[in-house]
Amino acid sequence: MYLSELQNKDIISTKTGVNLGRIVDVEVNAEGHIISFVAEERKFFRKVLKNSEINFTFSDIAKIGTDVILVNK
Repeated sequence: MYLSELQNKDIISTKTGVNLGRIVDVEVNAEGHIISFVAEERKFFRKVLKNSEINFTFSDIAKIGTDVILVNK
């Protein structure tokens, strides 16, 4: 699966059911391995209402579906 495919999916918390946003960036180490994903809430009128950035790793992902990614956050 490509990163661009993951960026089109909403991130949903399995603990609260809240939509956490979408993947906007990825942290990688010197060897090119993914350390974590960075997700942000959608922006309204090009403004962020609060600092809504969240980081999660592969181990936080419970399930990747066709439309959403479920994370244990």
